[in-house]
Amino acid sequence: MNSEQNIKILVTDPIAPSAIAELQKEFEVTEQHYSPTELLNEIGKYHAIIVRSATKLPREAIERGTQLKVIGRAGIGVDNIDVKAATERGILVVNAPQSSVISVAELTLTYMLALSCRLVNVTNETKSNKNPKKWLRRTELHDKILGCIGCGKIGTEVITRAKVFGMKCLIYSPNVPPEVTEKMKVERTDDLDYLLQVSDFVTIHTKLKAETQGLIGRRELELMKTTAYLINCARGGIIDEDALYNALKKNKIAGAALDVFADEPVRNNKLFELENIYVSPHIGATTTEAQKRVGKVIVKQIKKALTGQQPDFIVKKSYFPN
Repeated sequence: MNSEQNIKILVTDPIAPSAIAELQKEFEVTEQHYSPTELLNEIGKYHAIIVRSATKLPREAIERGTQLKVIGRAGIGVDNIDVKAATERGILVVNAPQSSVISVAELTLTYMLALSCRLVNVTNETKSNKNPKKWLRRTELHDKILGCIGCGKIGTEVITRAKVFGMKCLIYSPNVPPEVTEKMKVERTDDLDYLLQVSDFVTIHTKLKAETQGLIGRRELELMKTTAYLINCARGGIIDEDALYNALKKNKIAGAALDVFADEPVRNNKLFELENIYVSPHIGATTTEAQKRVGKVIVKQIKKALTGQQPDFIVKKSYFPN
């Protein structure tokens, strides 16, 4: 394909204006978020589509994309895209796997600090002209055990920062070679139960797939210390939200922080009733710096795919176990 063929690109979720401007130099670009039903009717007009996490591309939508050559995920995870269906139809799926690593790692540490200081509660009390010093008992990160489930790029960055705070890091990441964790000079375990039992903070940095769906449920939460905190800035569905609600309500753990949920965009979740959980609407990658990096990378991948070149970051069908 070439730009003279009036190639059309659909951008359904916001990306950096600089990325849109770059695409518009060569292609016809439409920025529009459609409902699932609307998308089925519109996707057939386009040669490429760029999404973030809000847009879902199931098999039906992909099959309706009769002109699609490439799907671009402006971010890392592609659990909102049926990669297998796309691959079967010869449609490339590309992403930007490293662009938001720092941003997500920093959000994770932000949540750890906020939880240990009960920062949101303290702020609300202070603004209500109350004196939280009467009940406040902050917790230091220093000398605490951080249990990291998953040790990819983001997990590695979290551990690097946690060590600066003087934390002891423990990793559960079965697919990471031992030499990787040896080089990081951190303890490794193949026993998830052990990690949950000894950690003061547990943070999740693994993909959502068959074996991680509901990885943290009622049994796992009961293994954790009553003083422990759970953070998930990876993917919704890895934590059983009903089990987490019950654990927090009964003070089985001290608190939790979620940037991701099983159903997104998240609304009216019963977890919102609780004071010992901090939440955000999947904003791990939404820093100015990350969005510029994501936009730059995904534009490059889309351009390569549409001009017959080999993209740098092609998501393989093997990303999913089935």
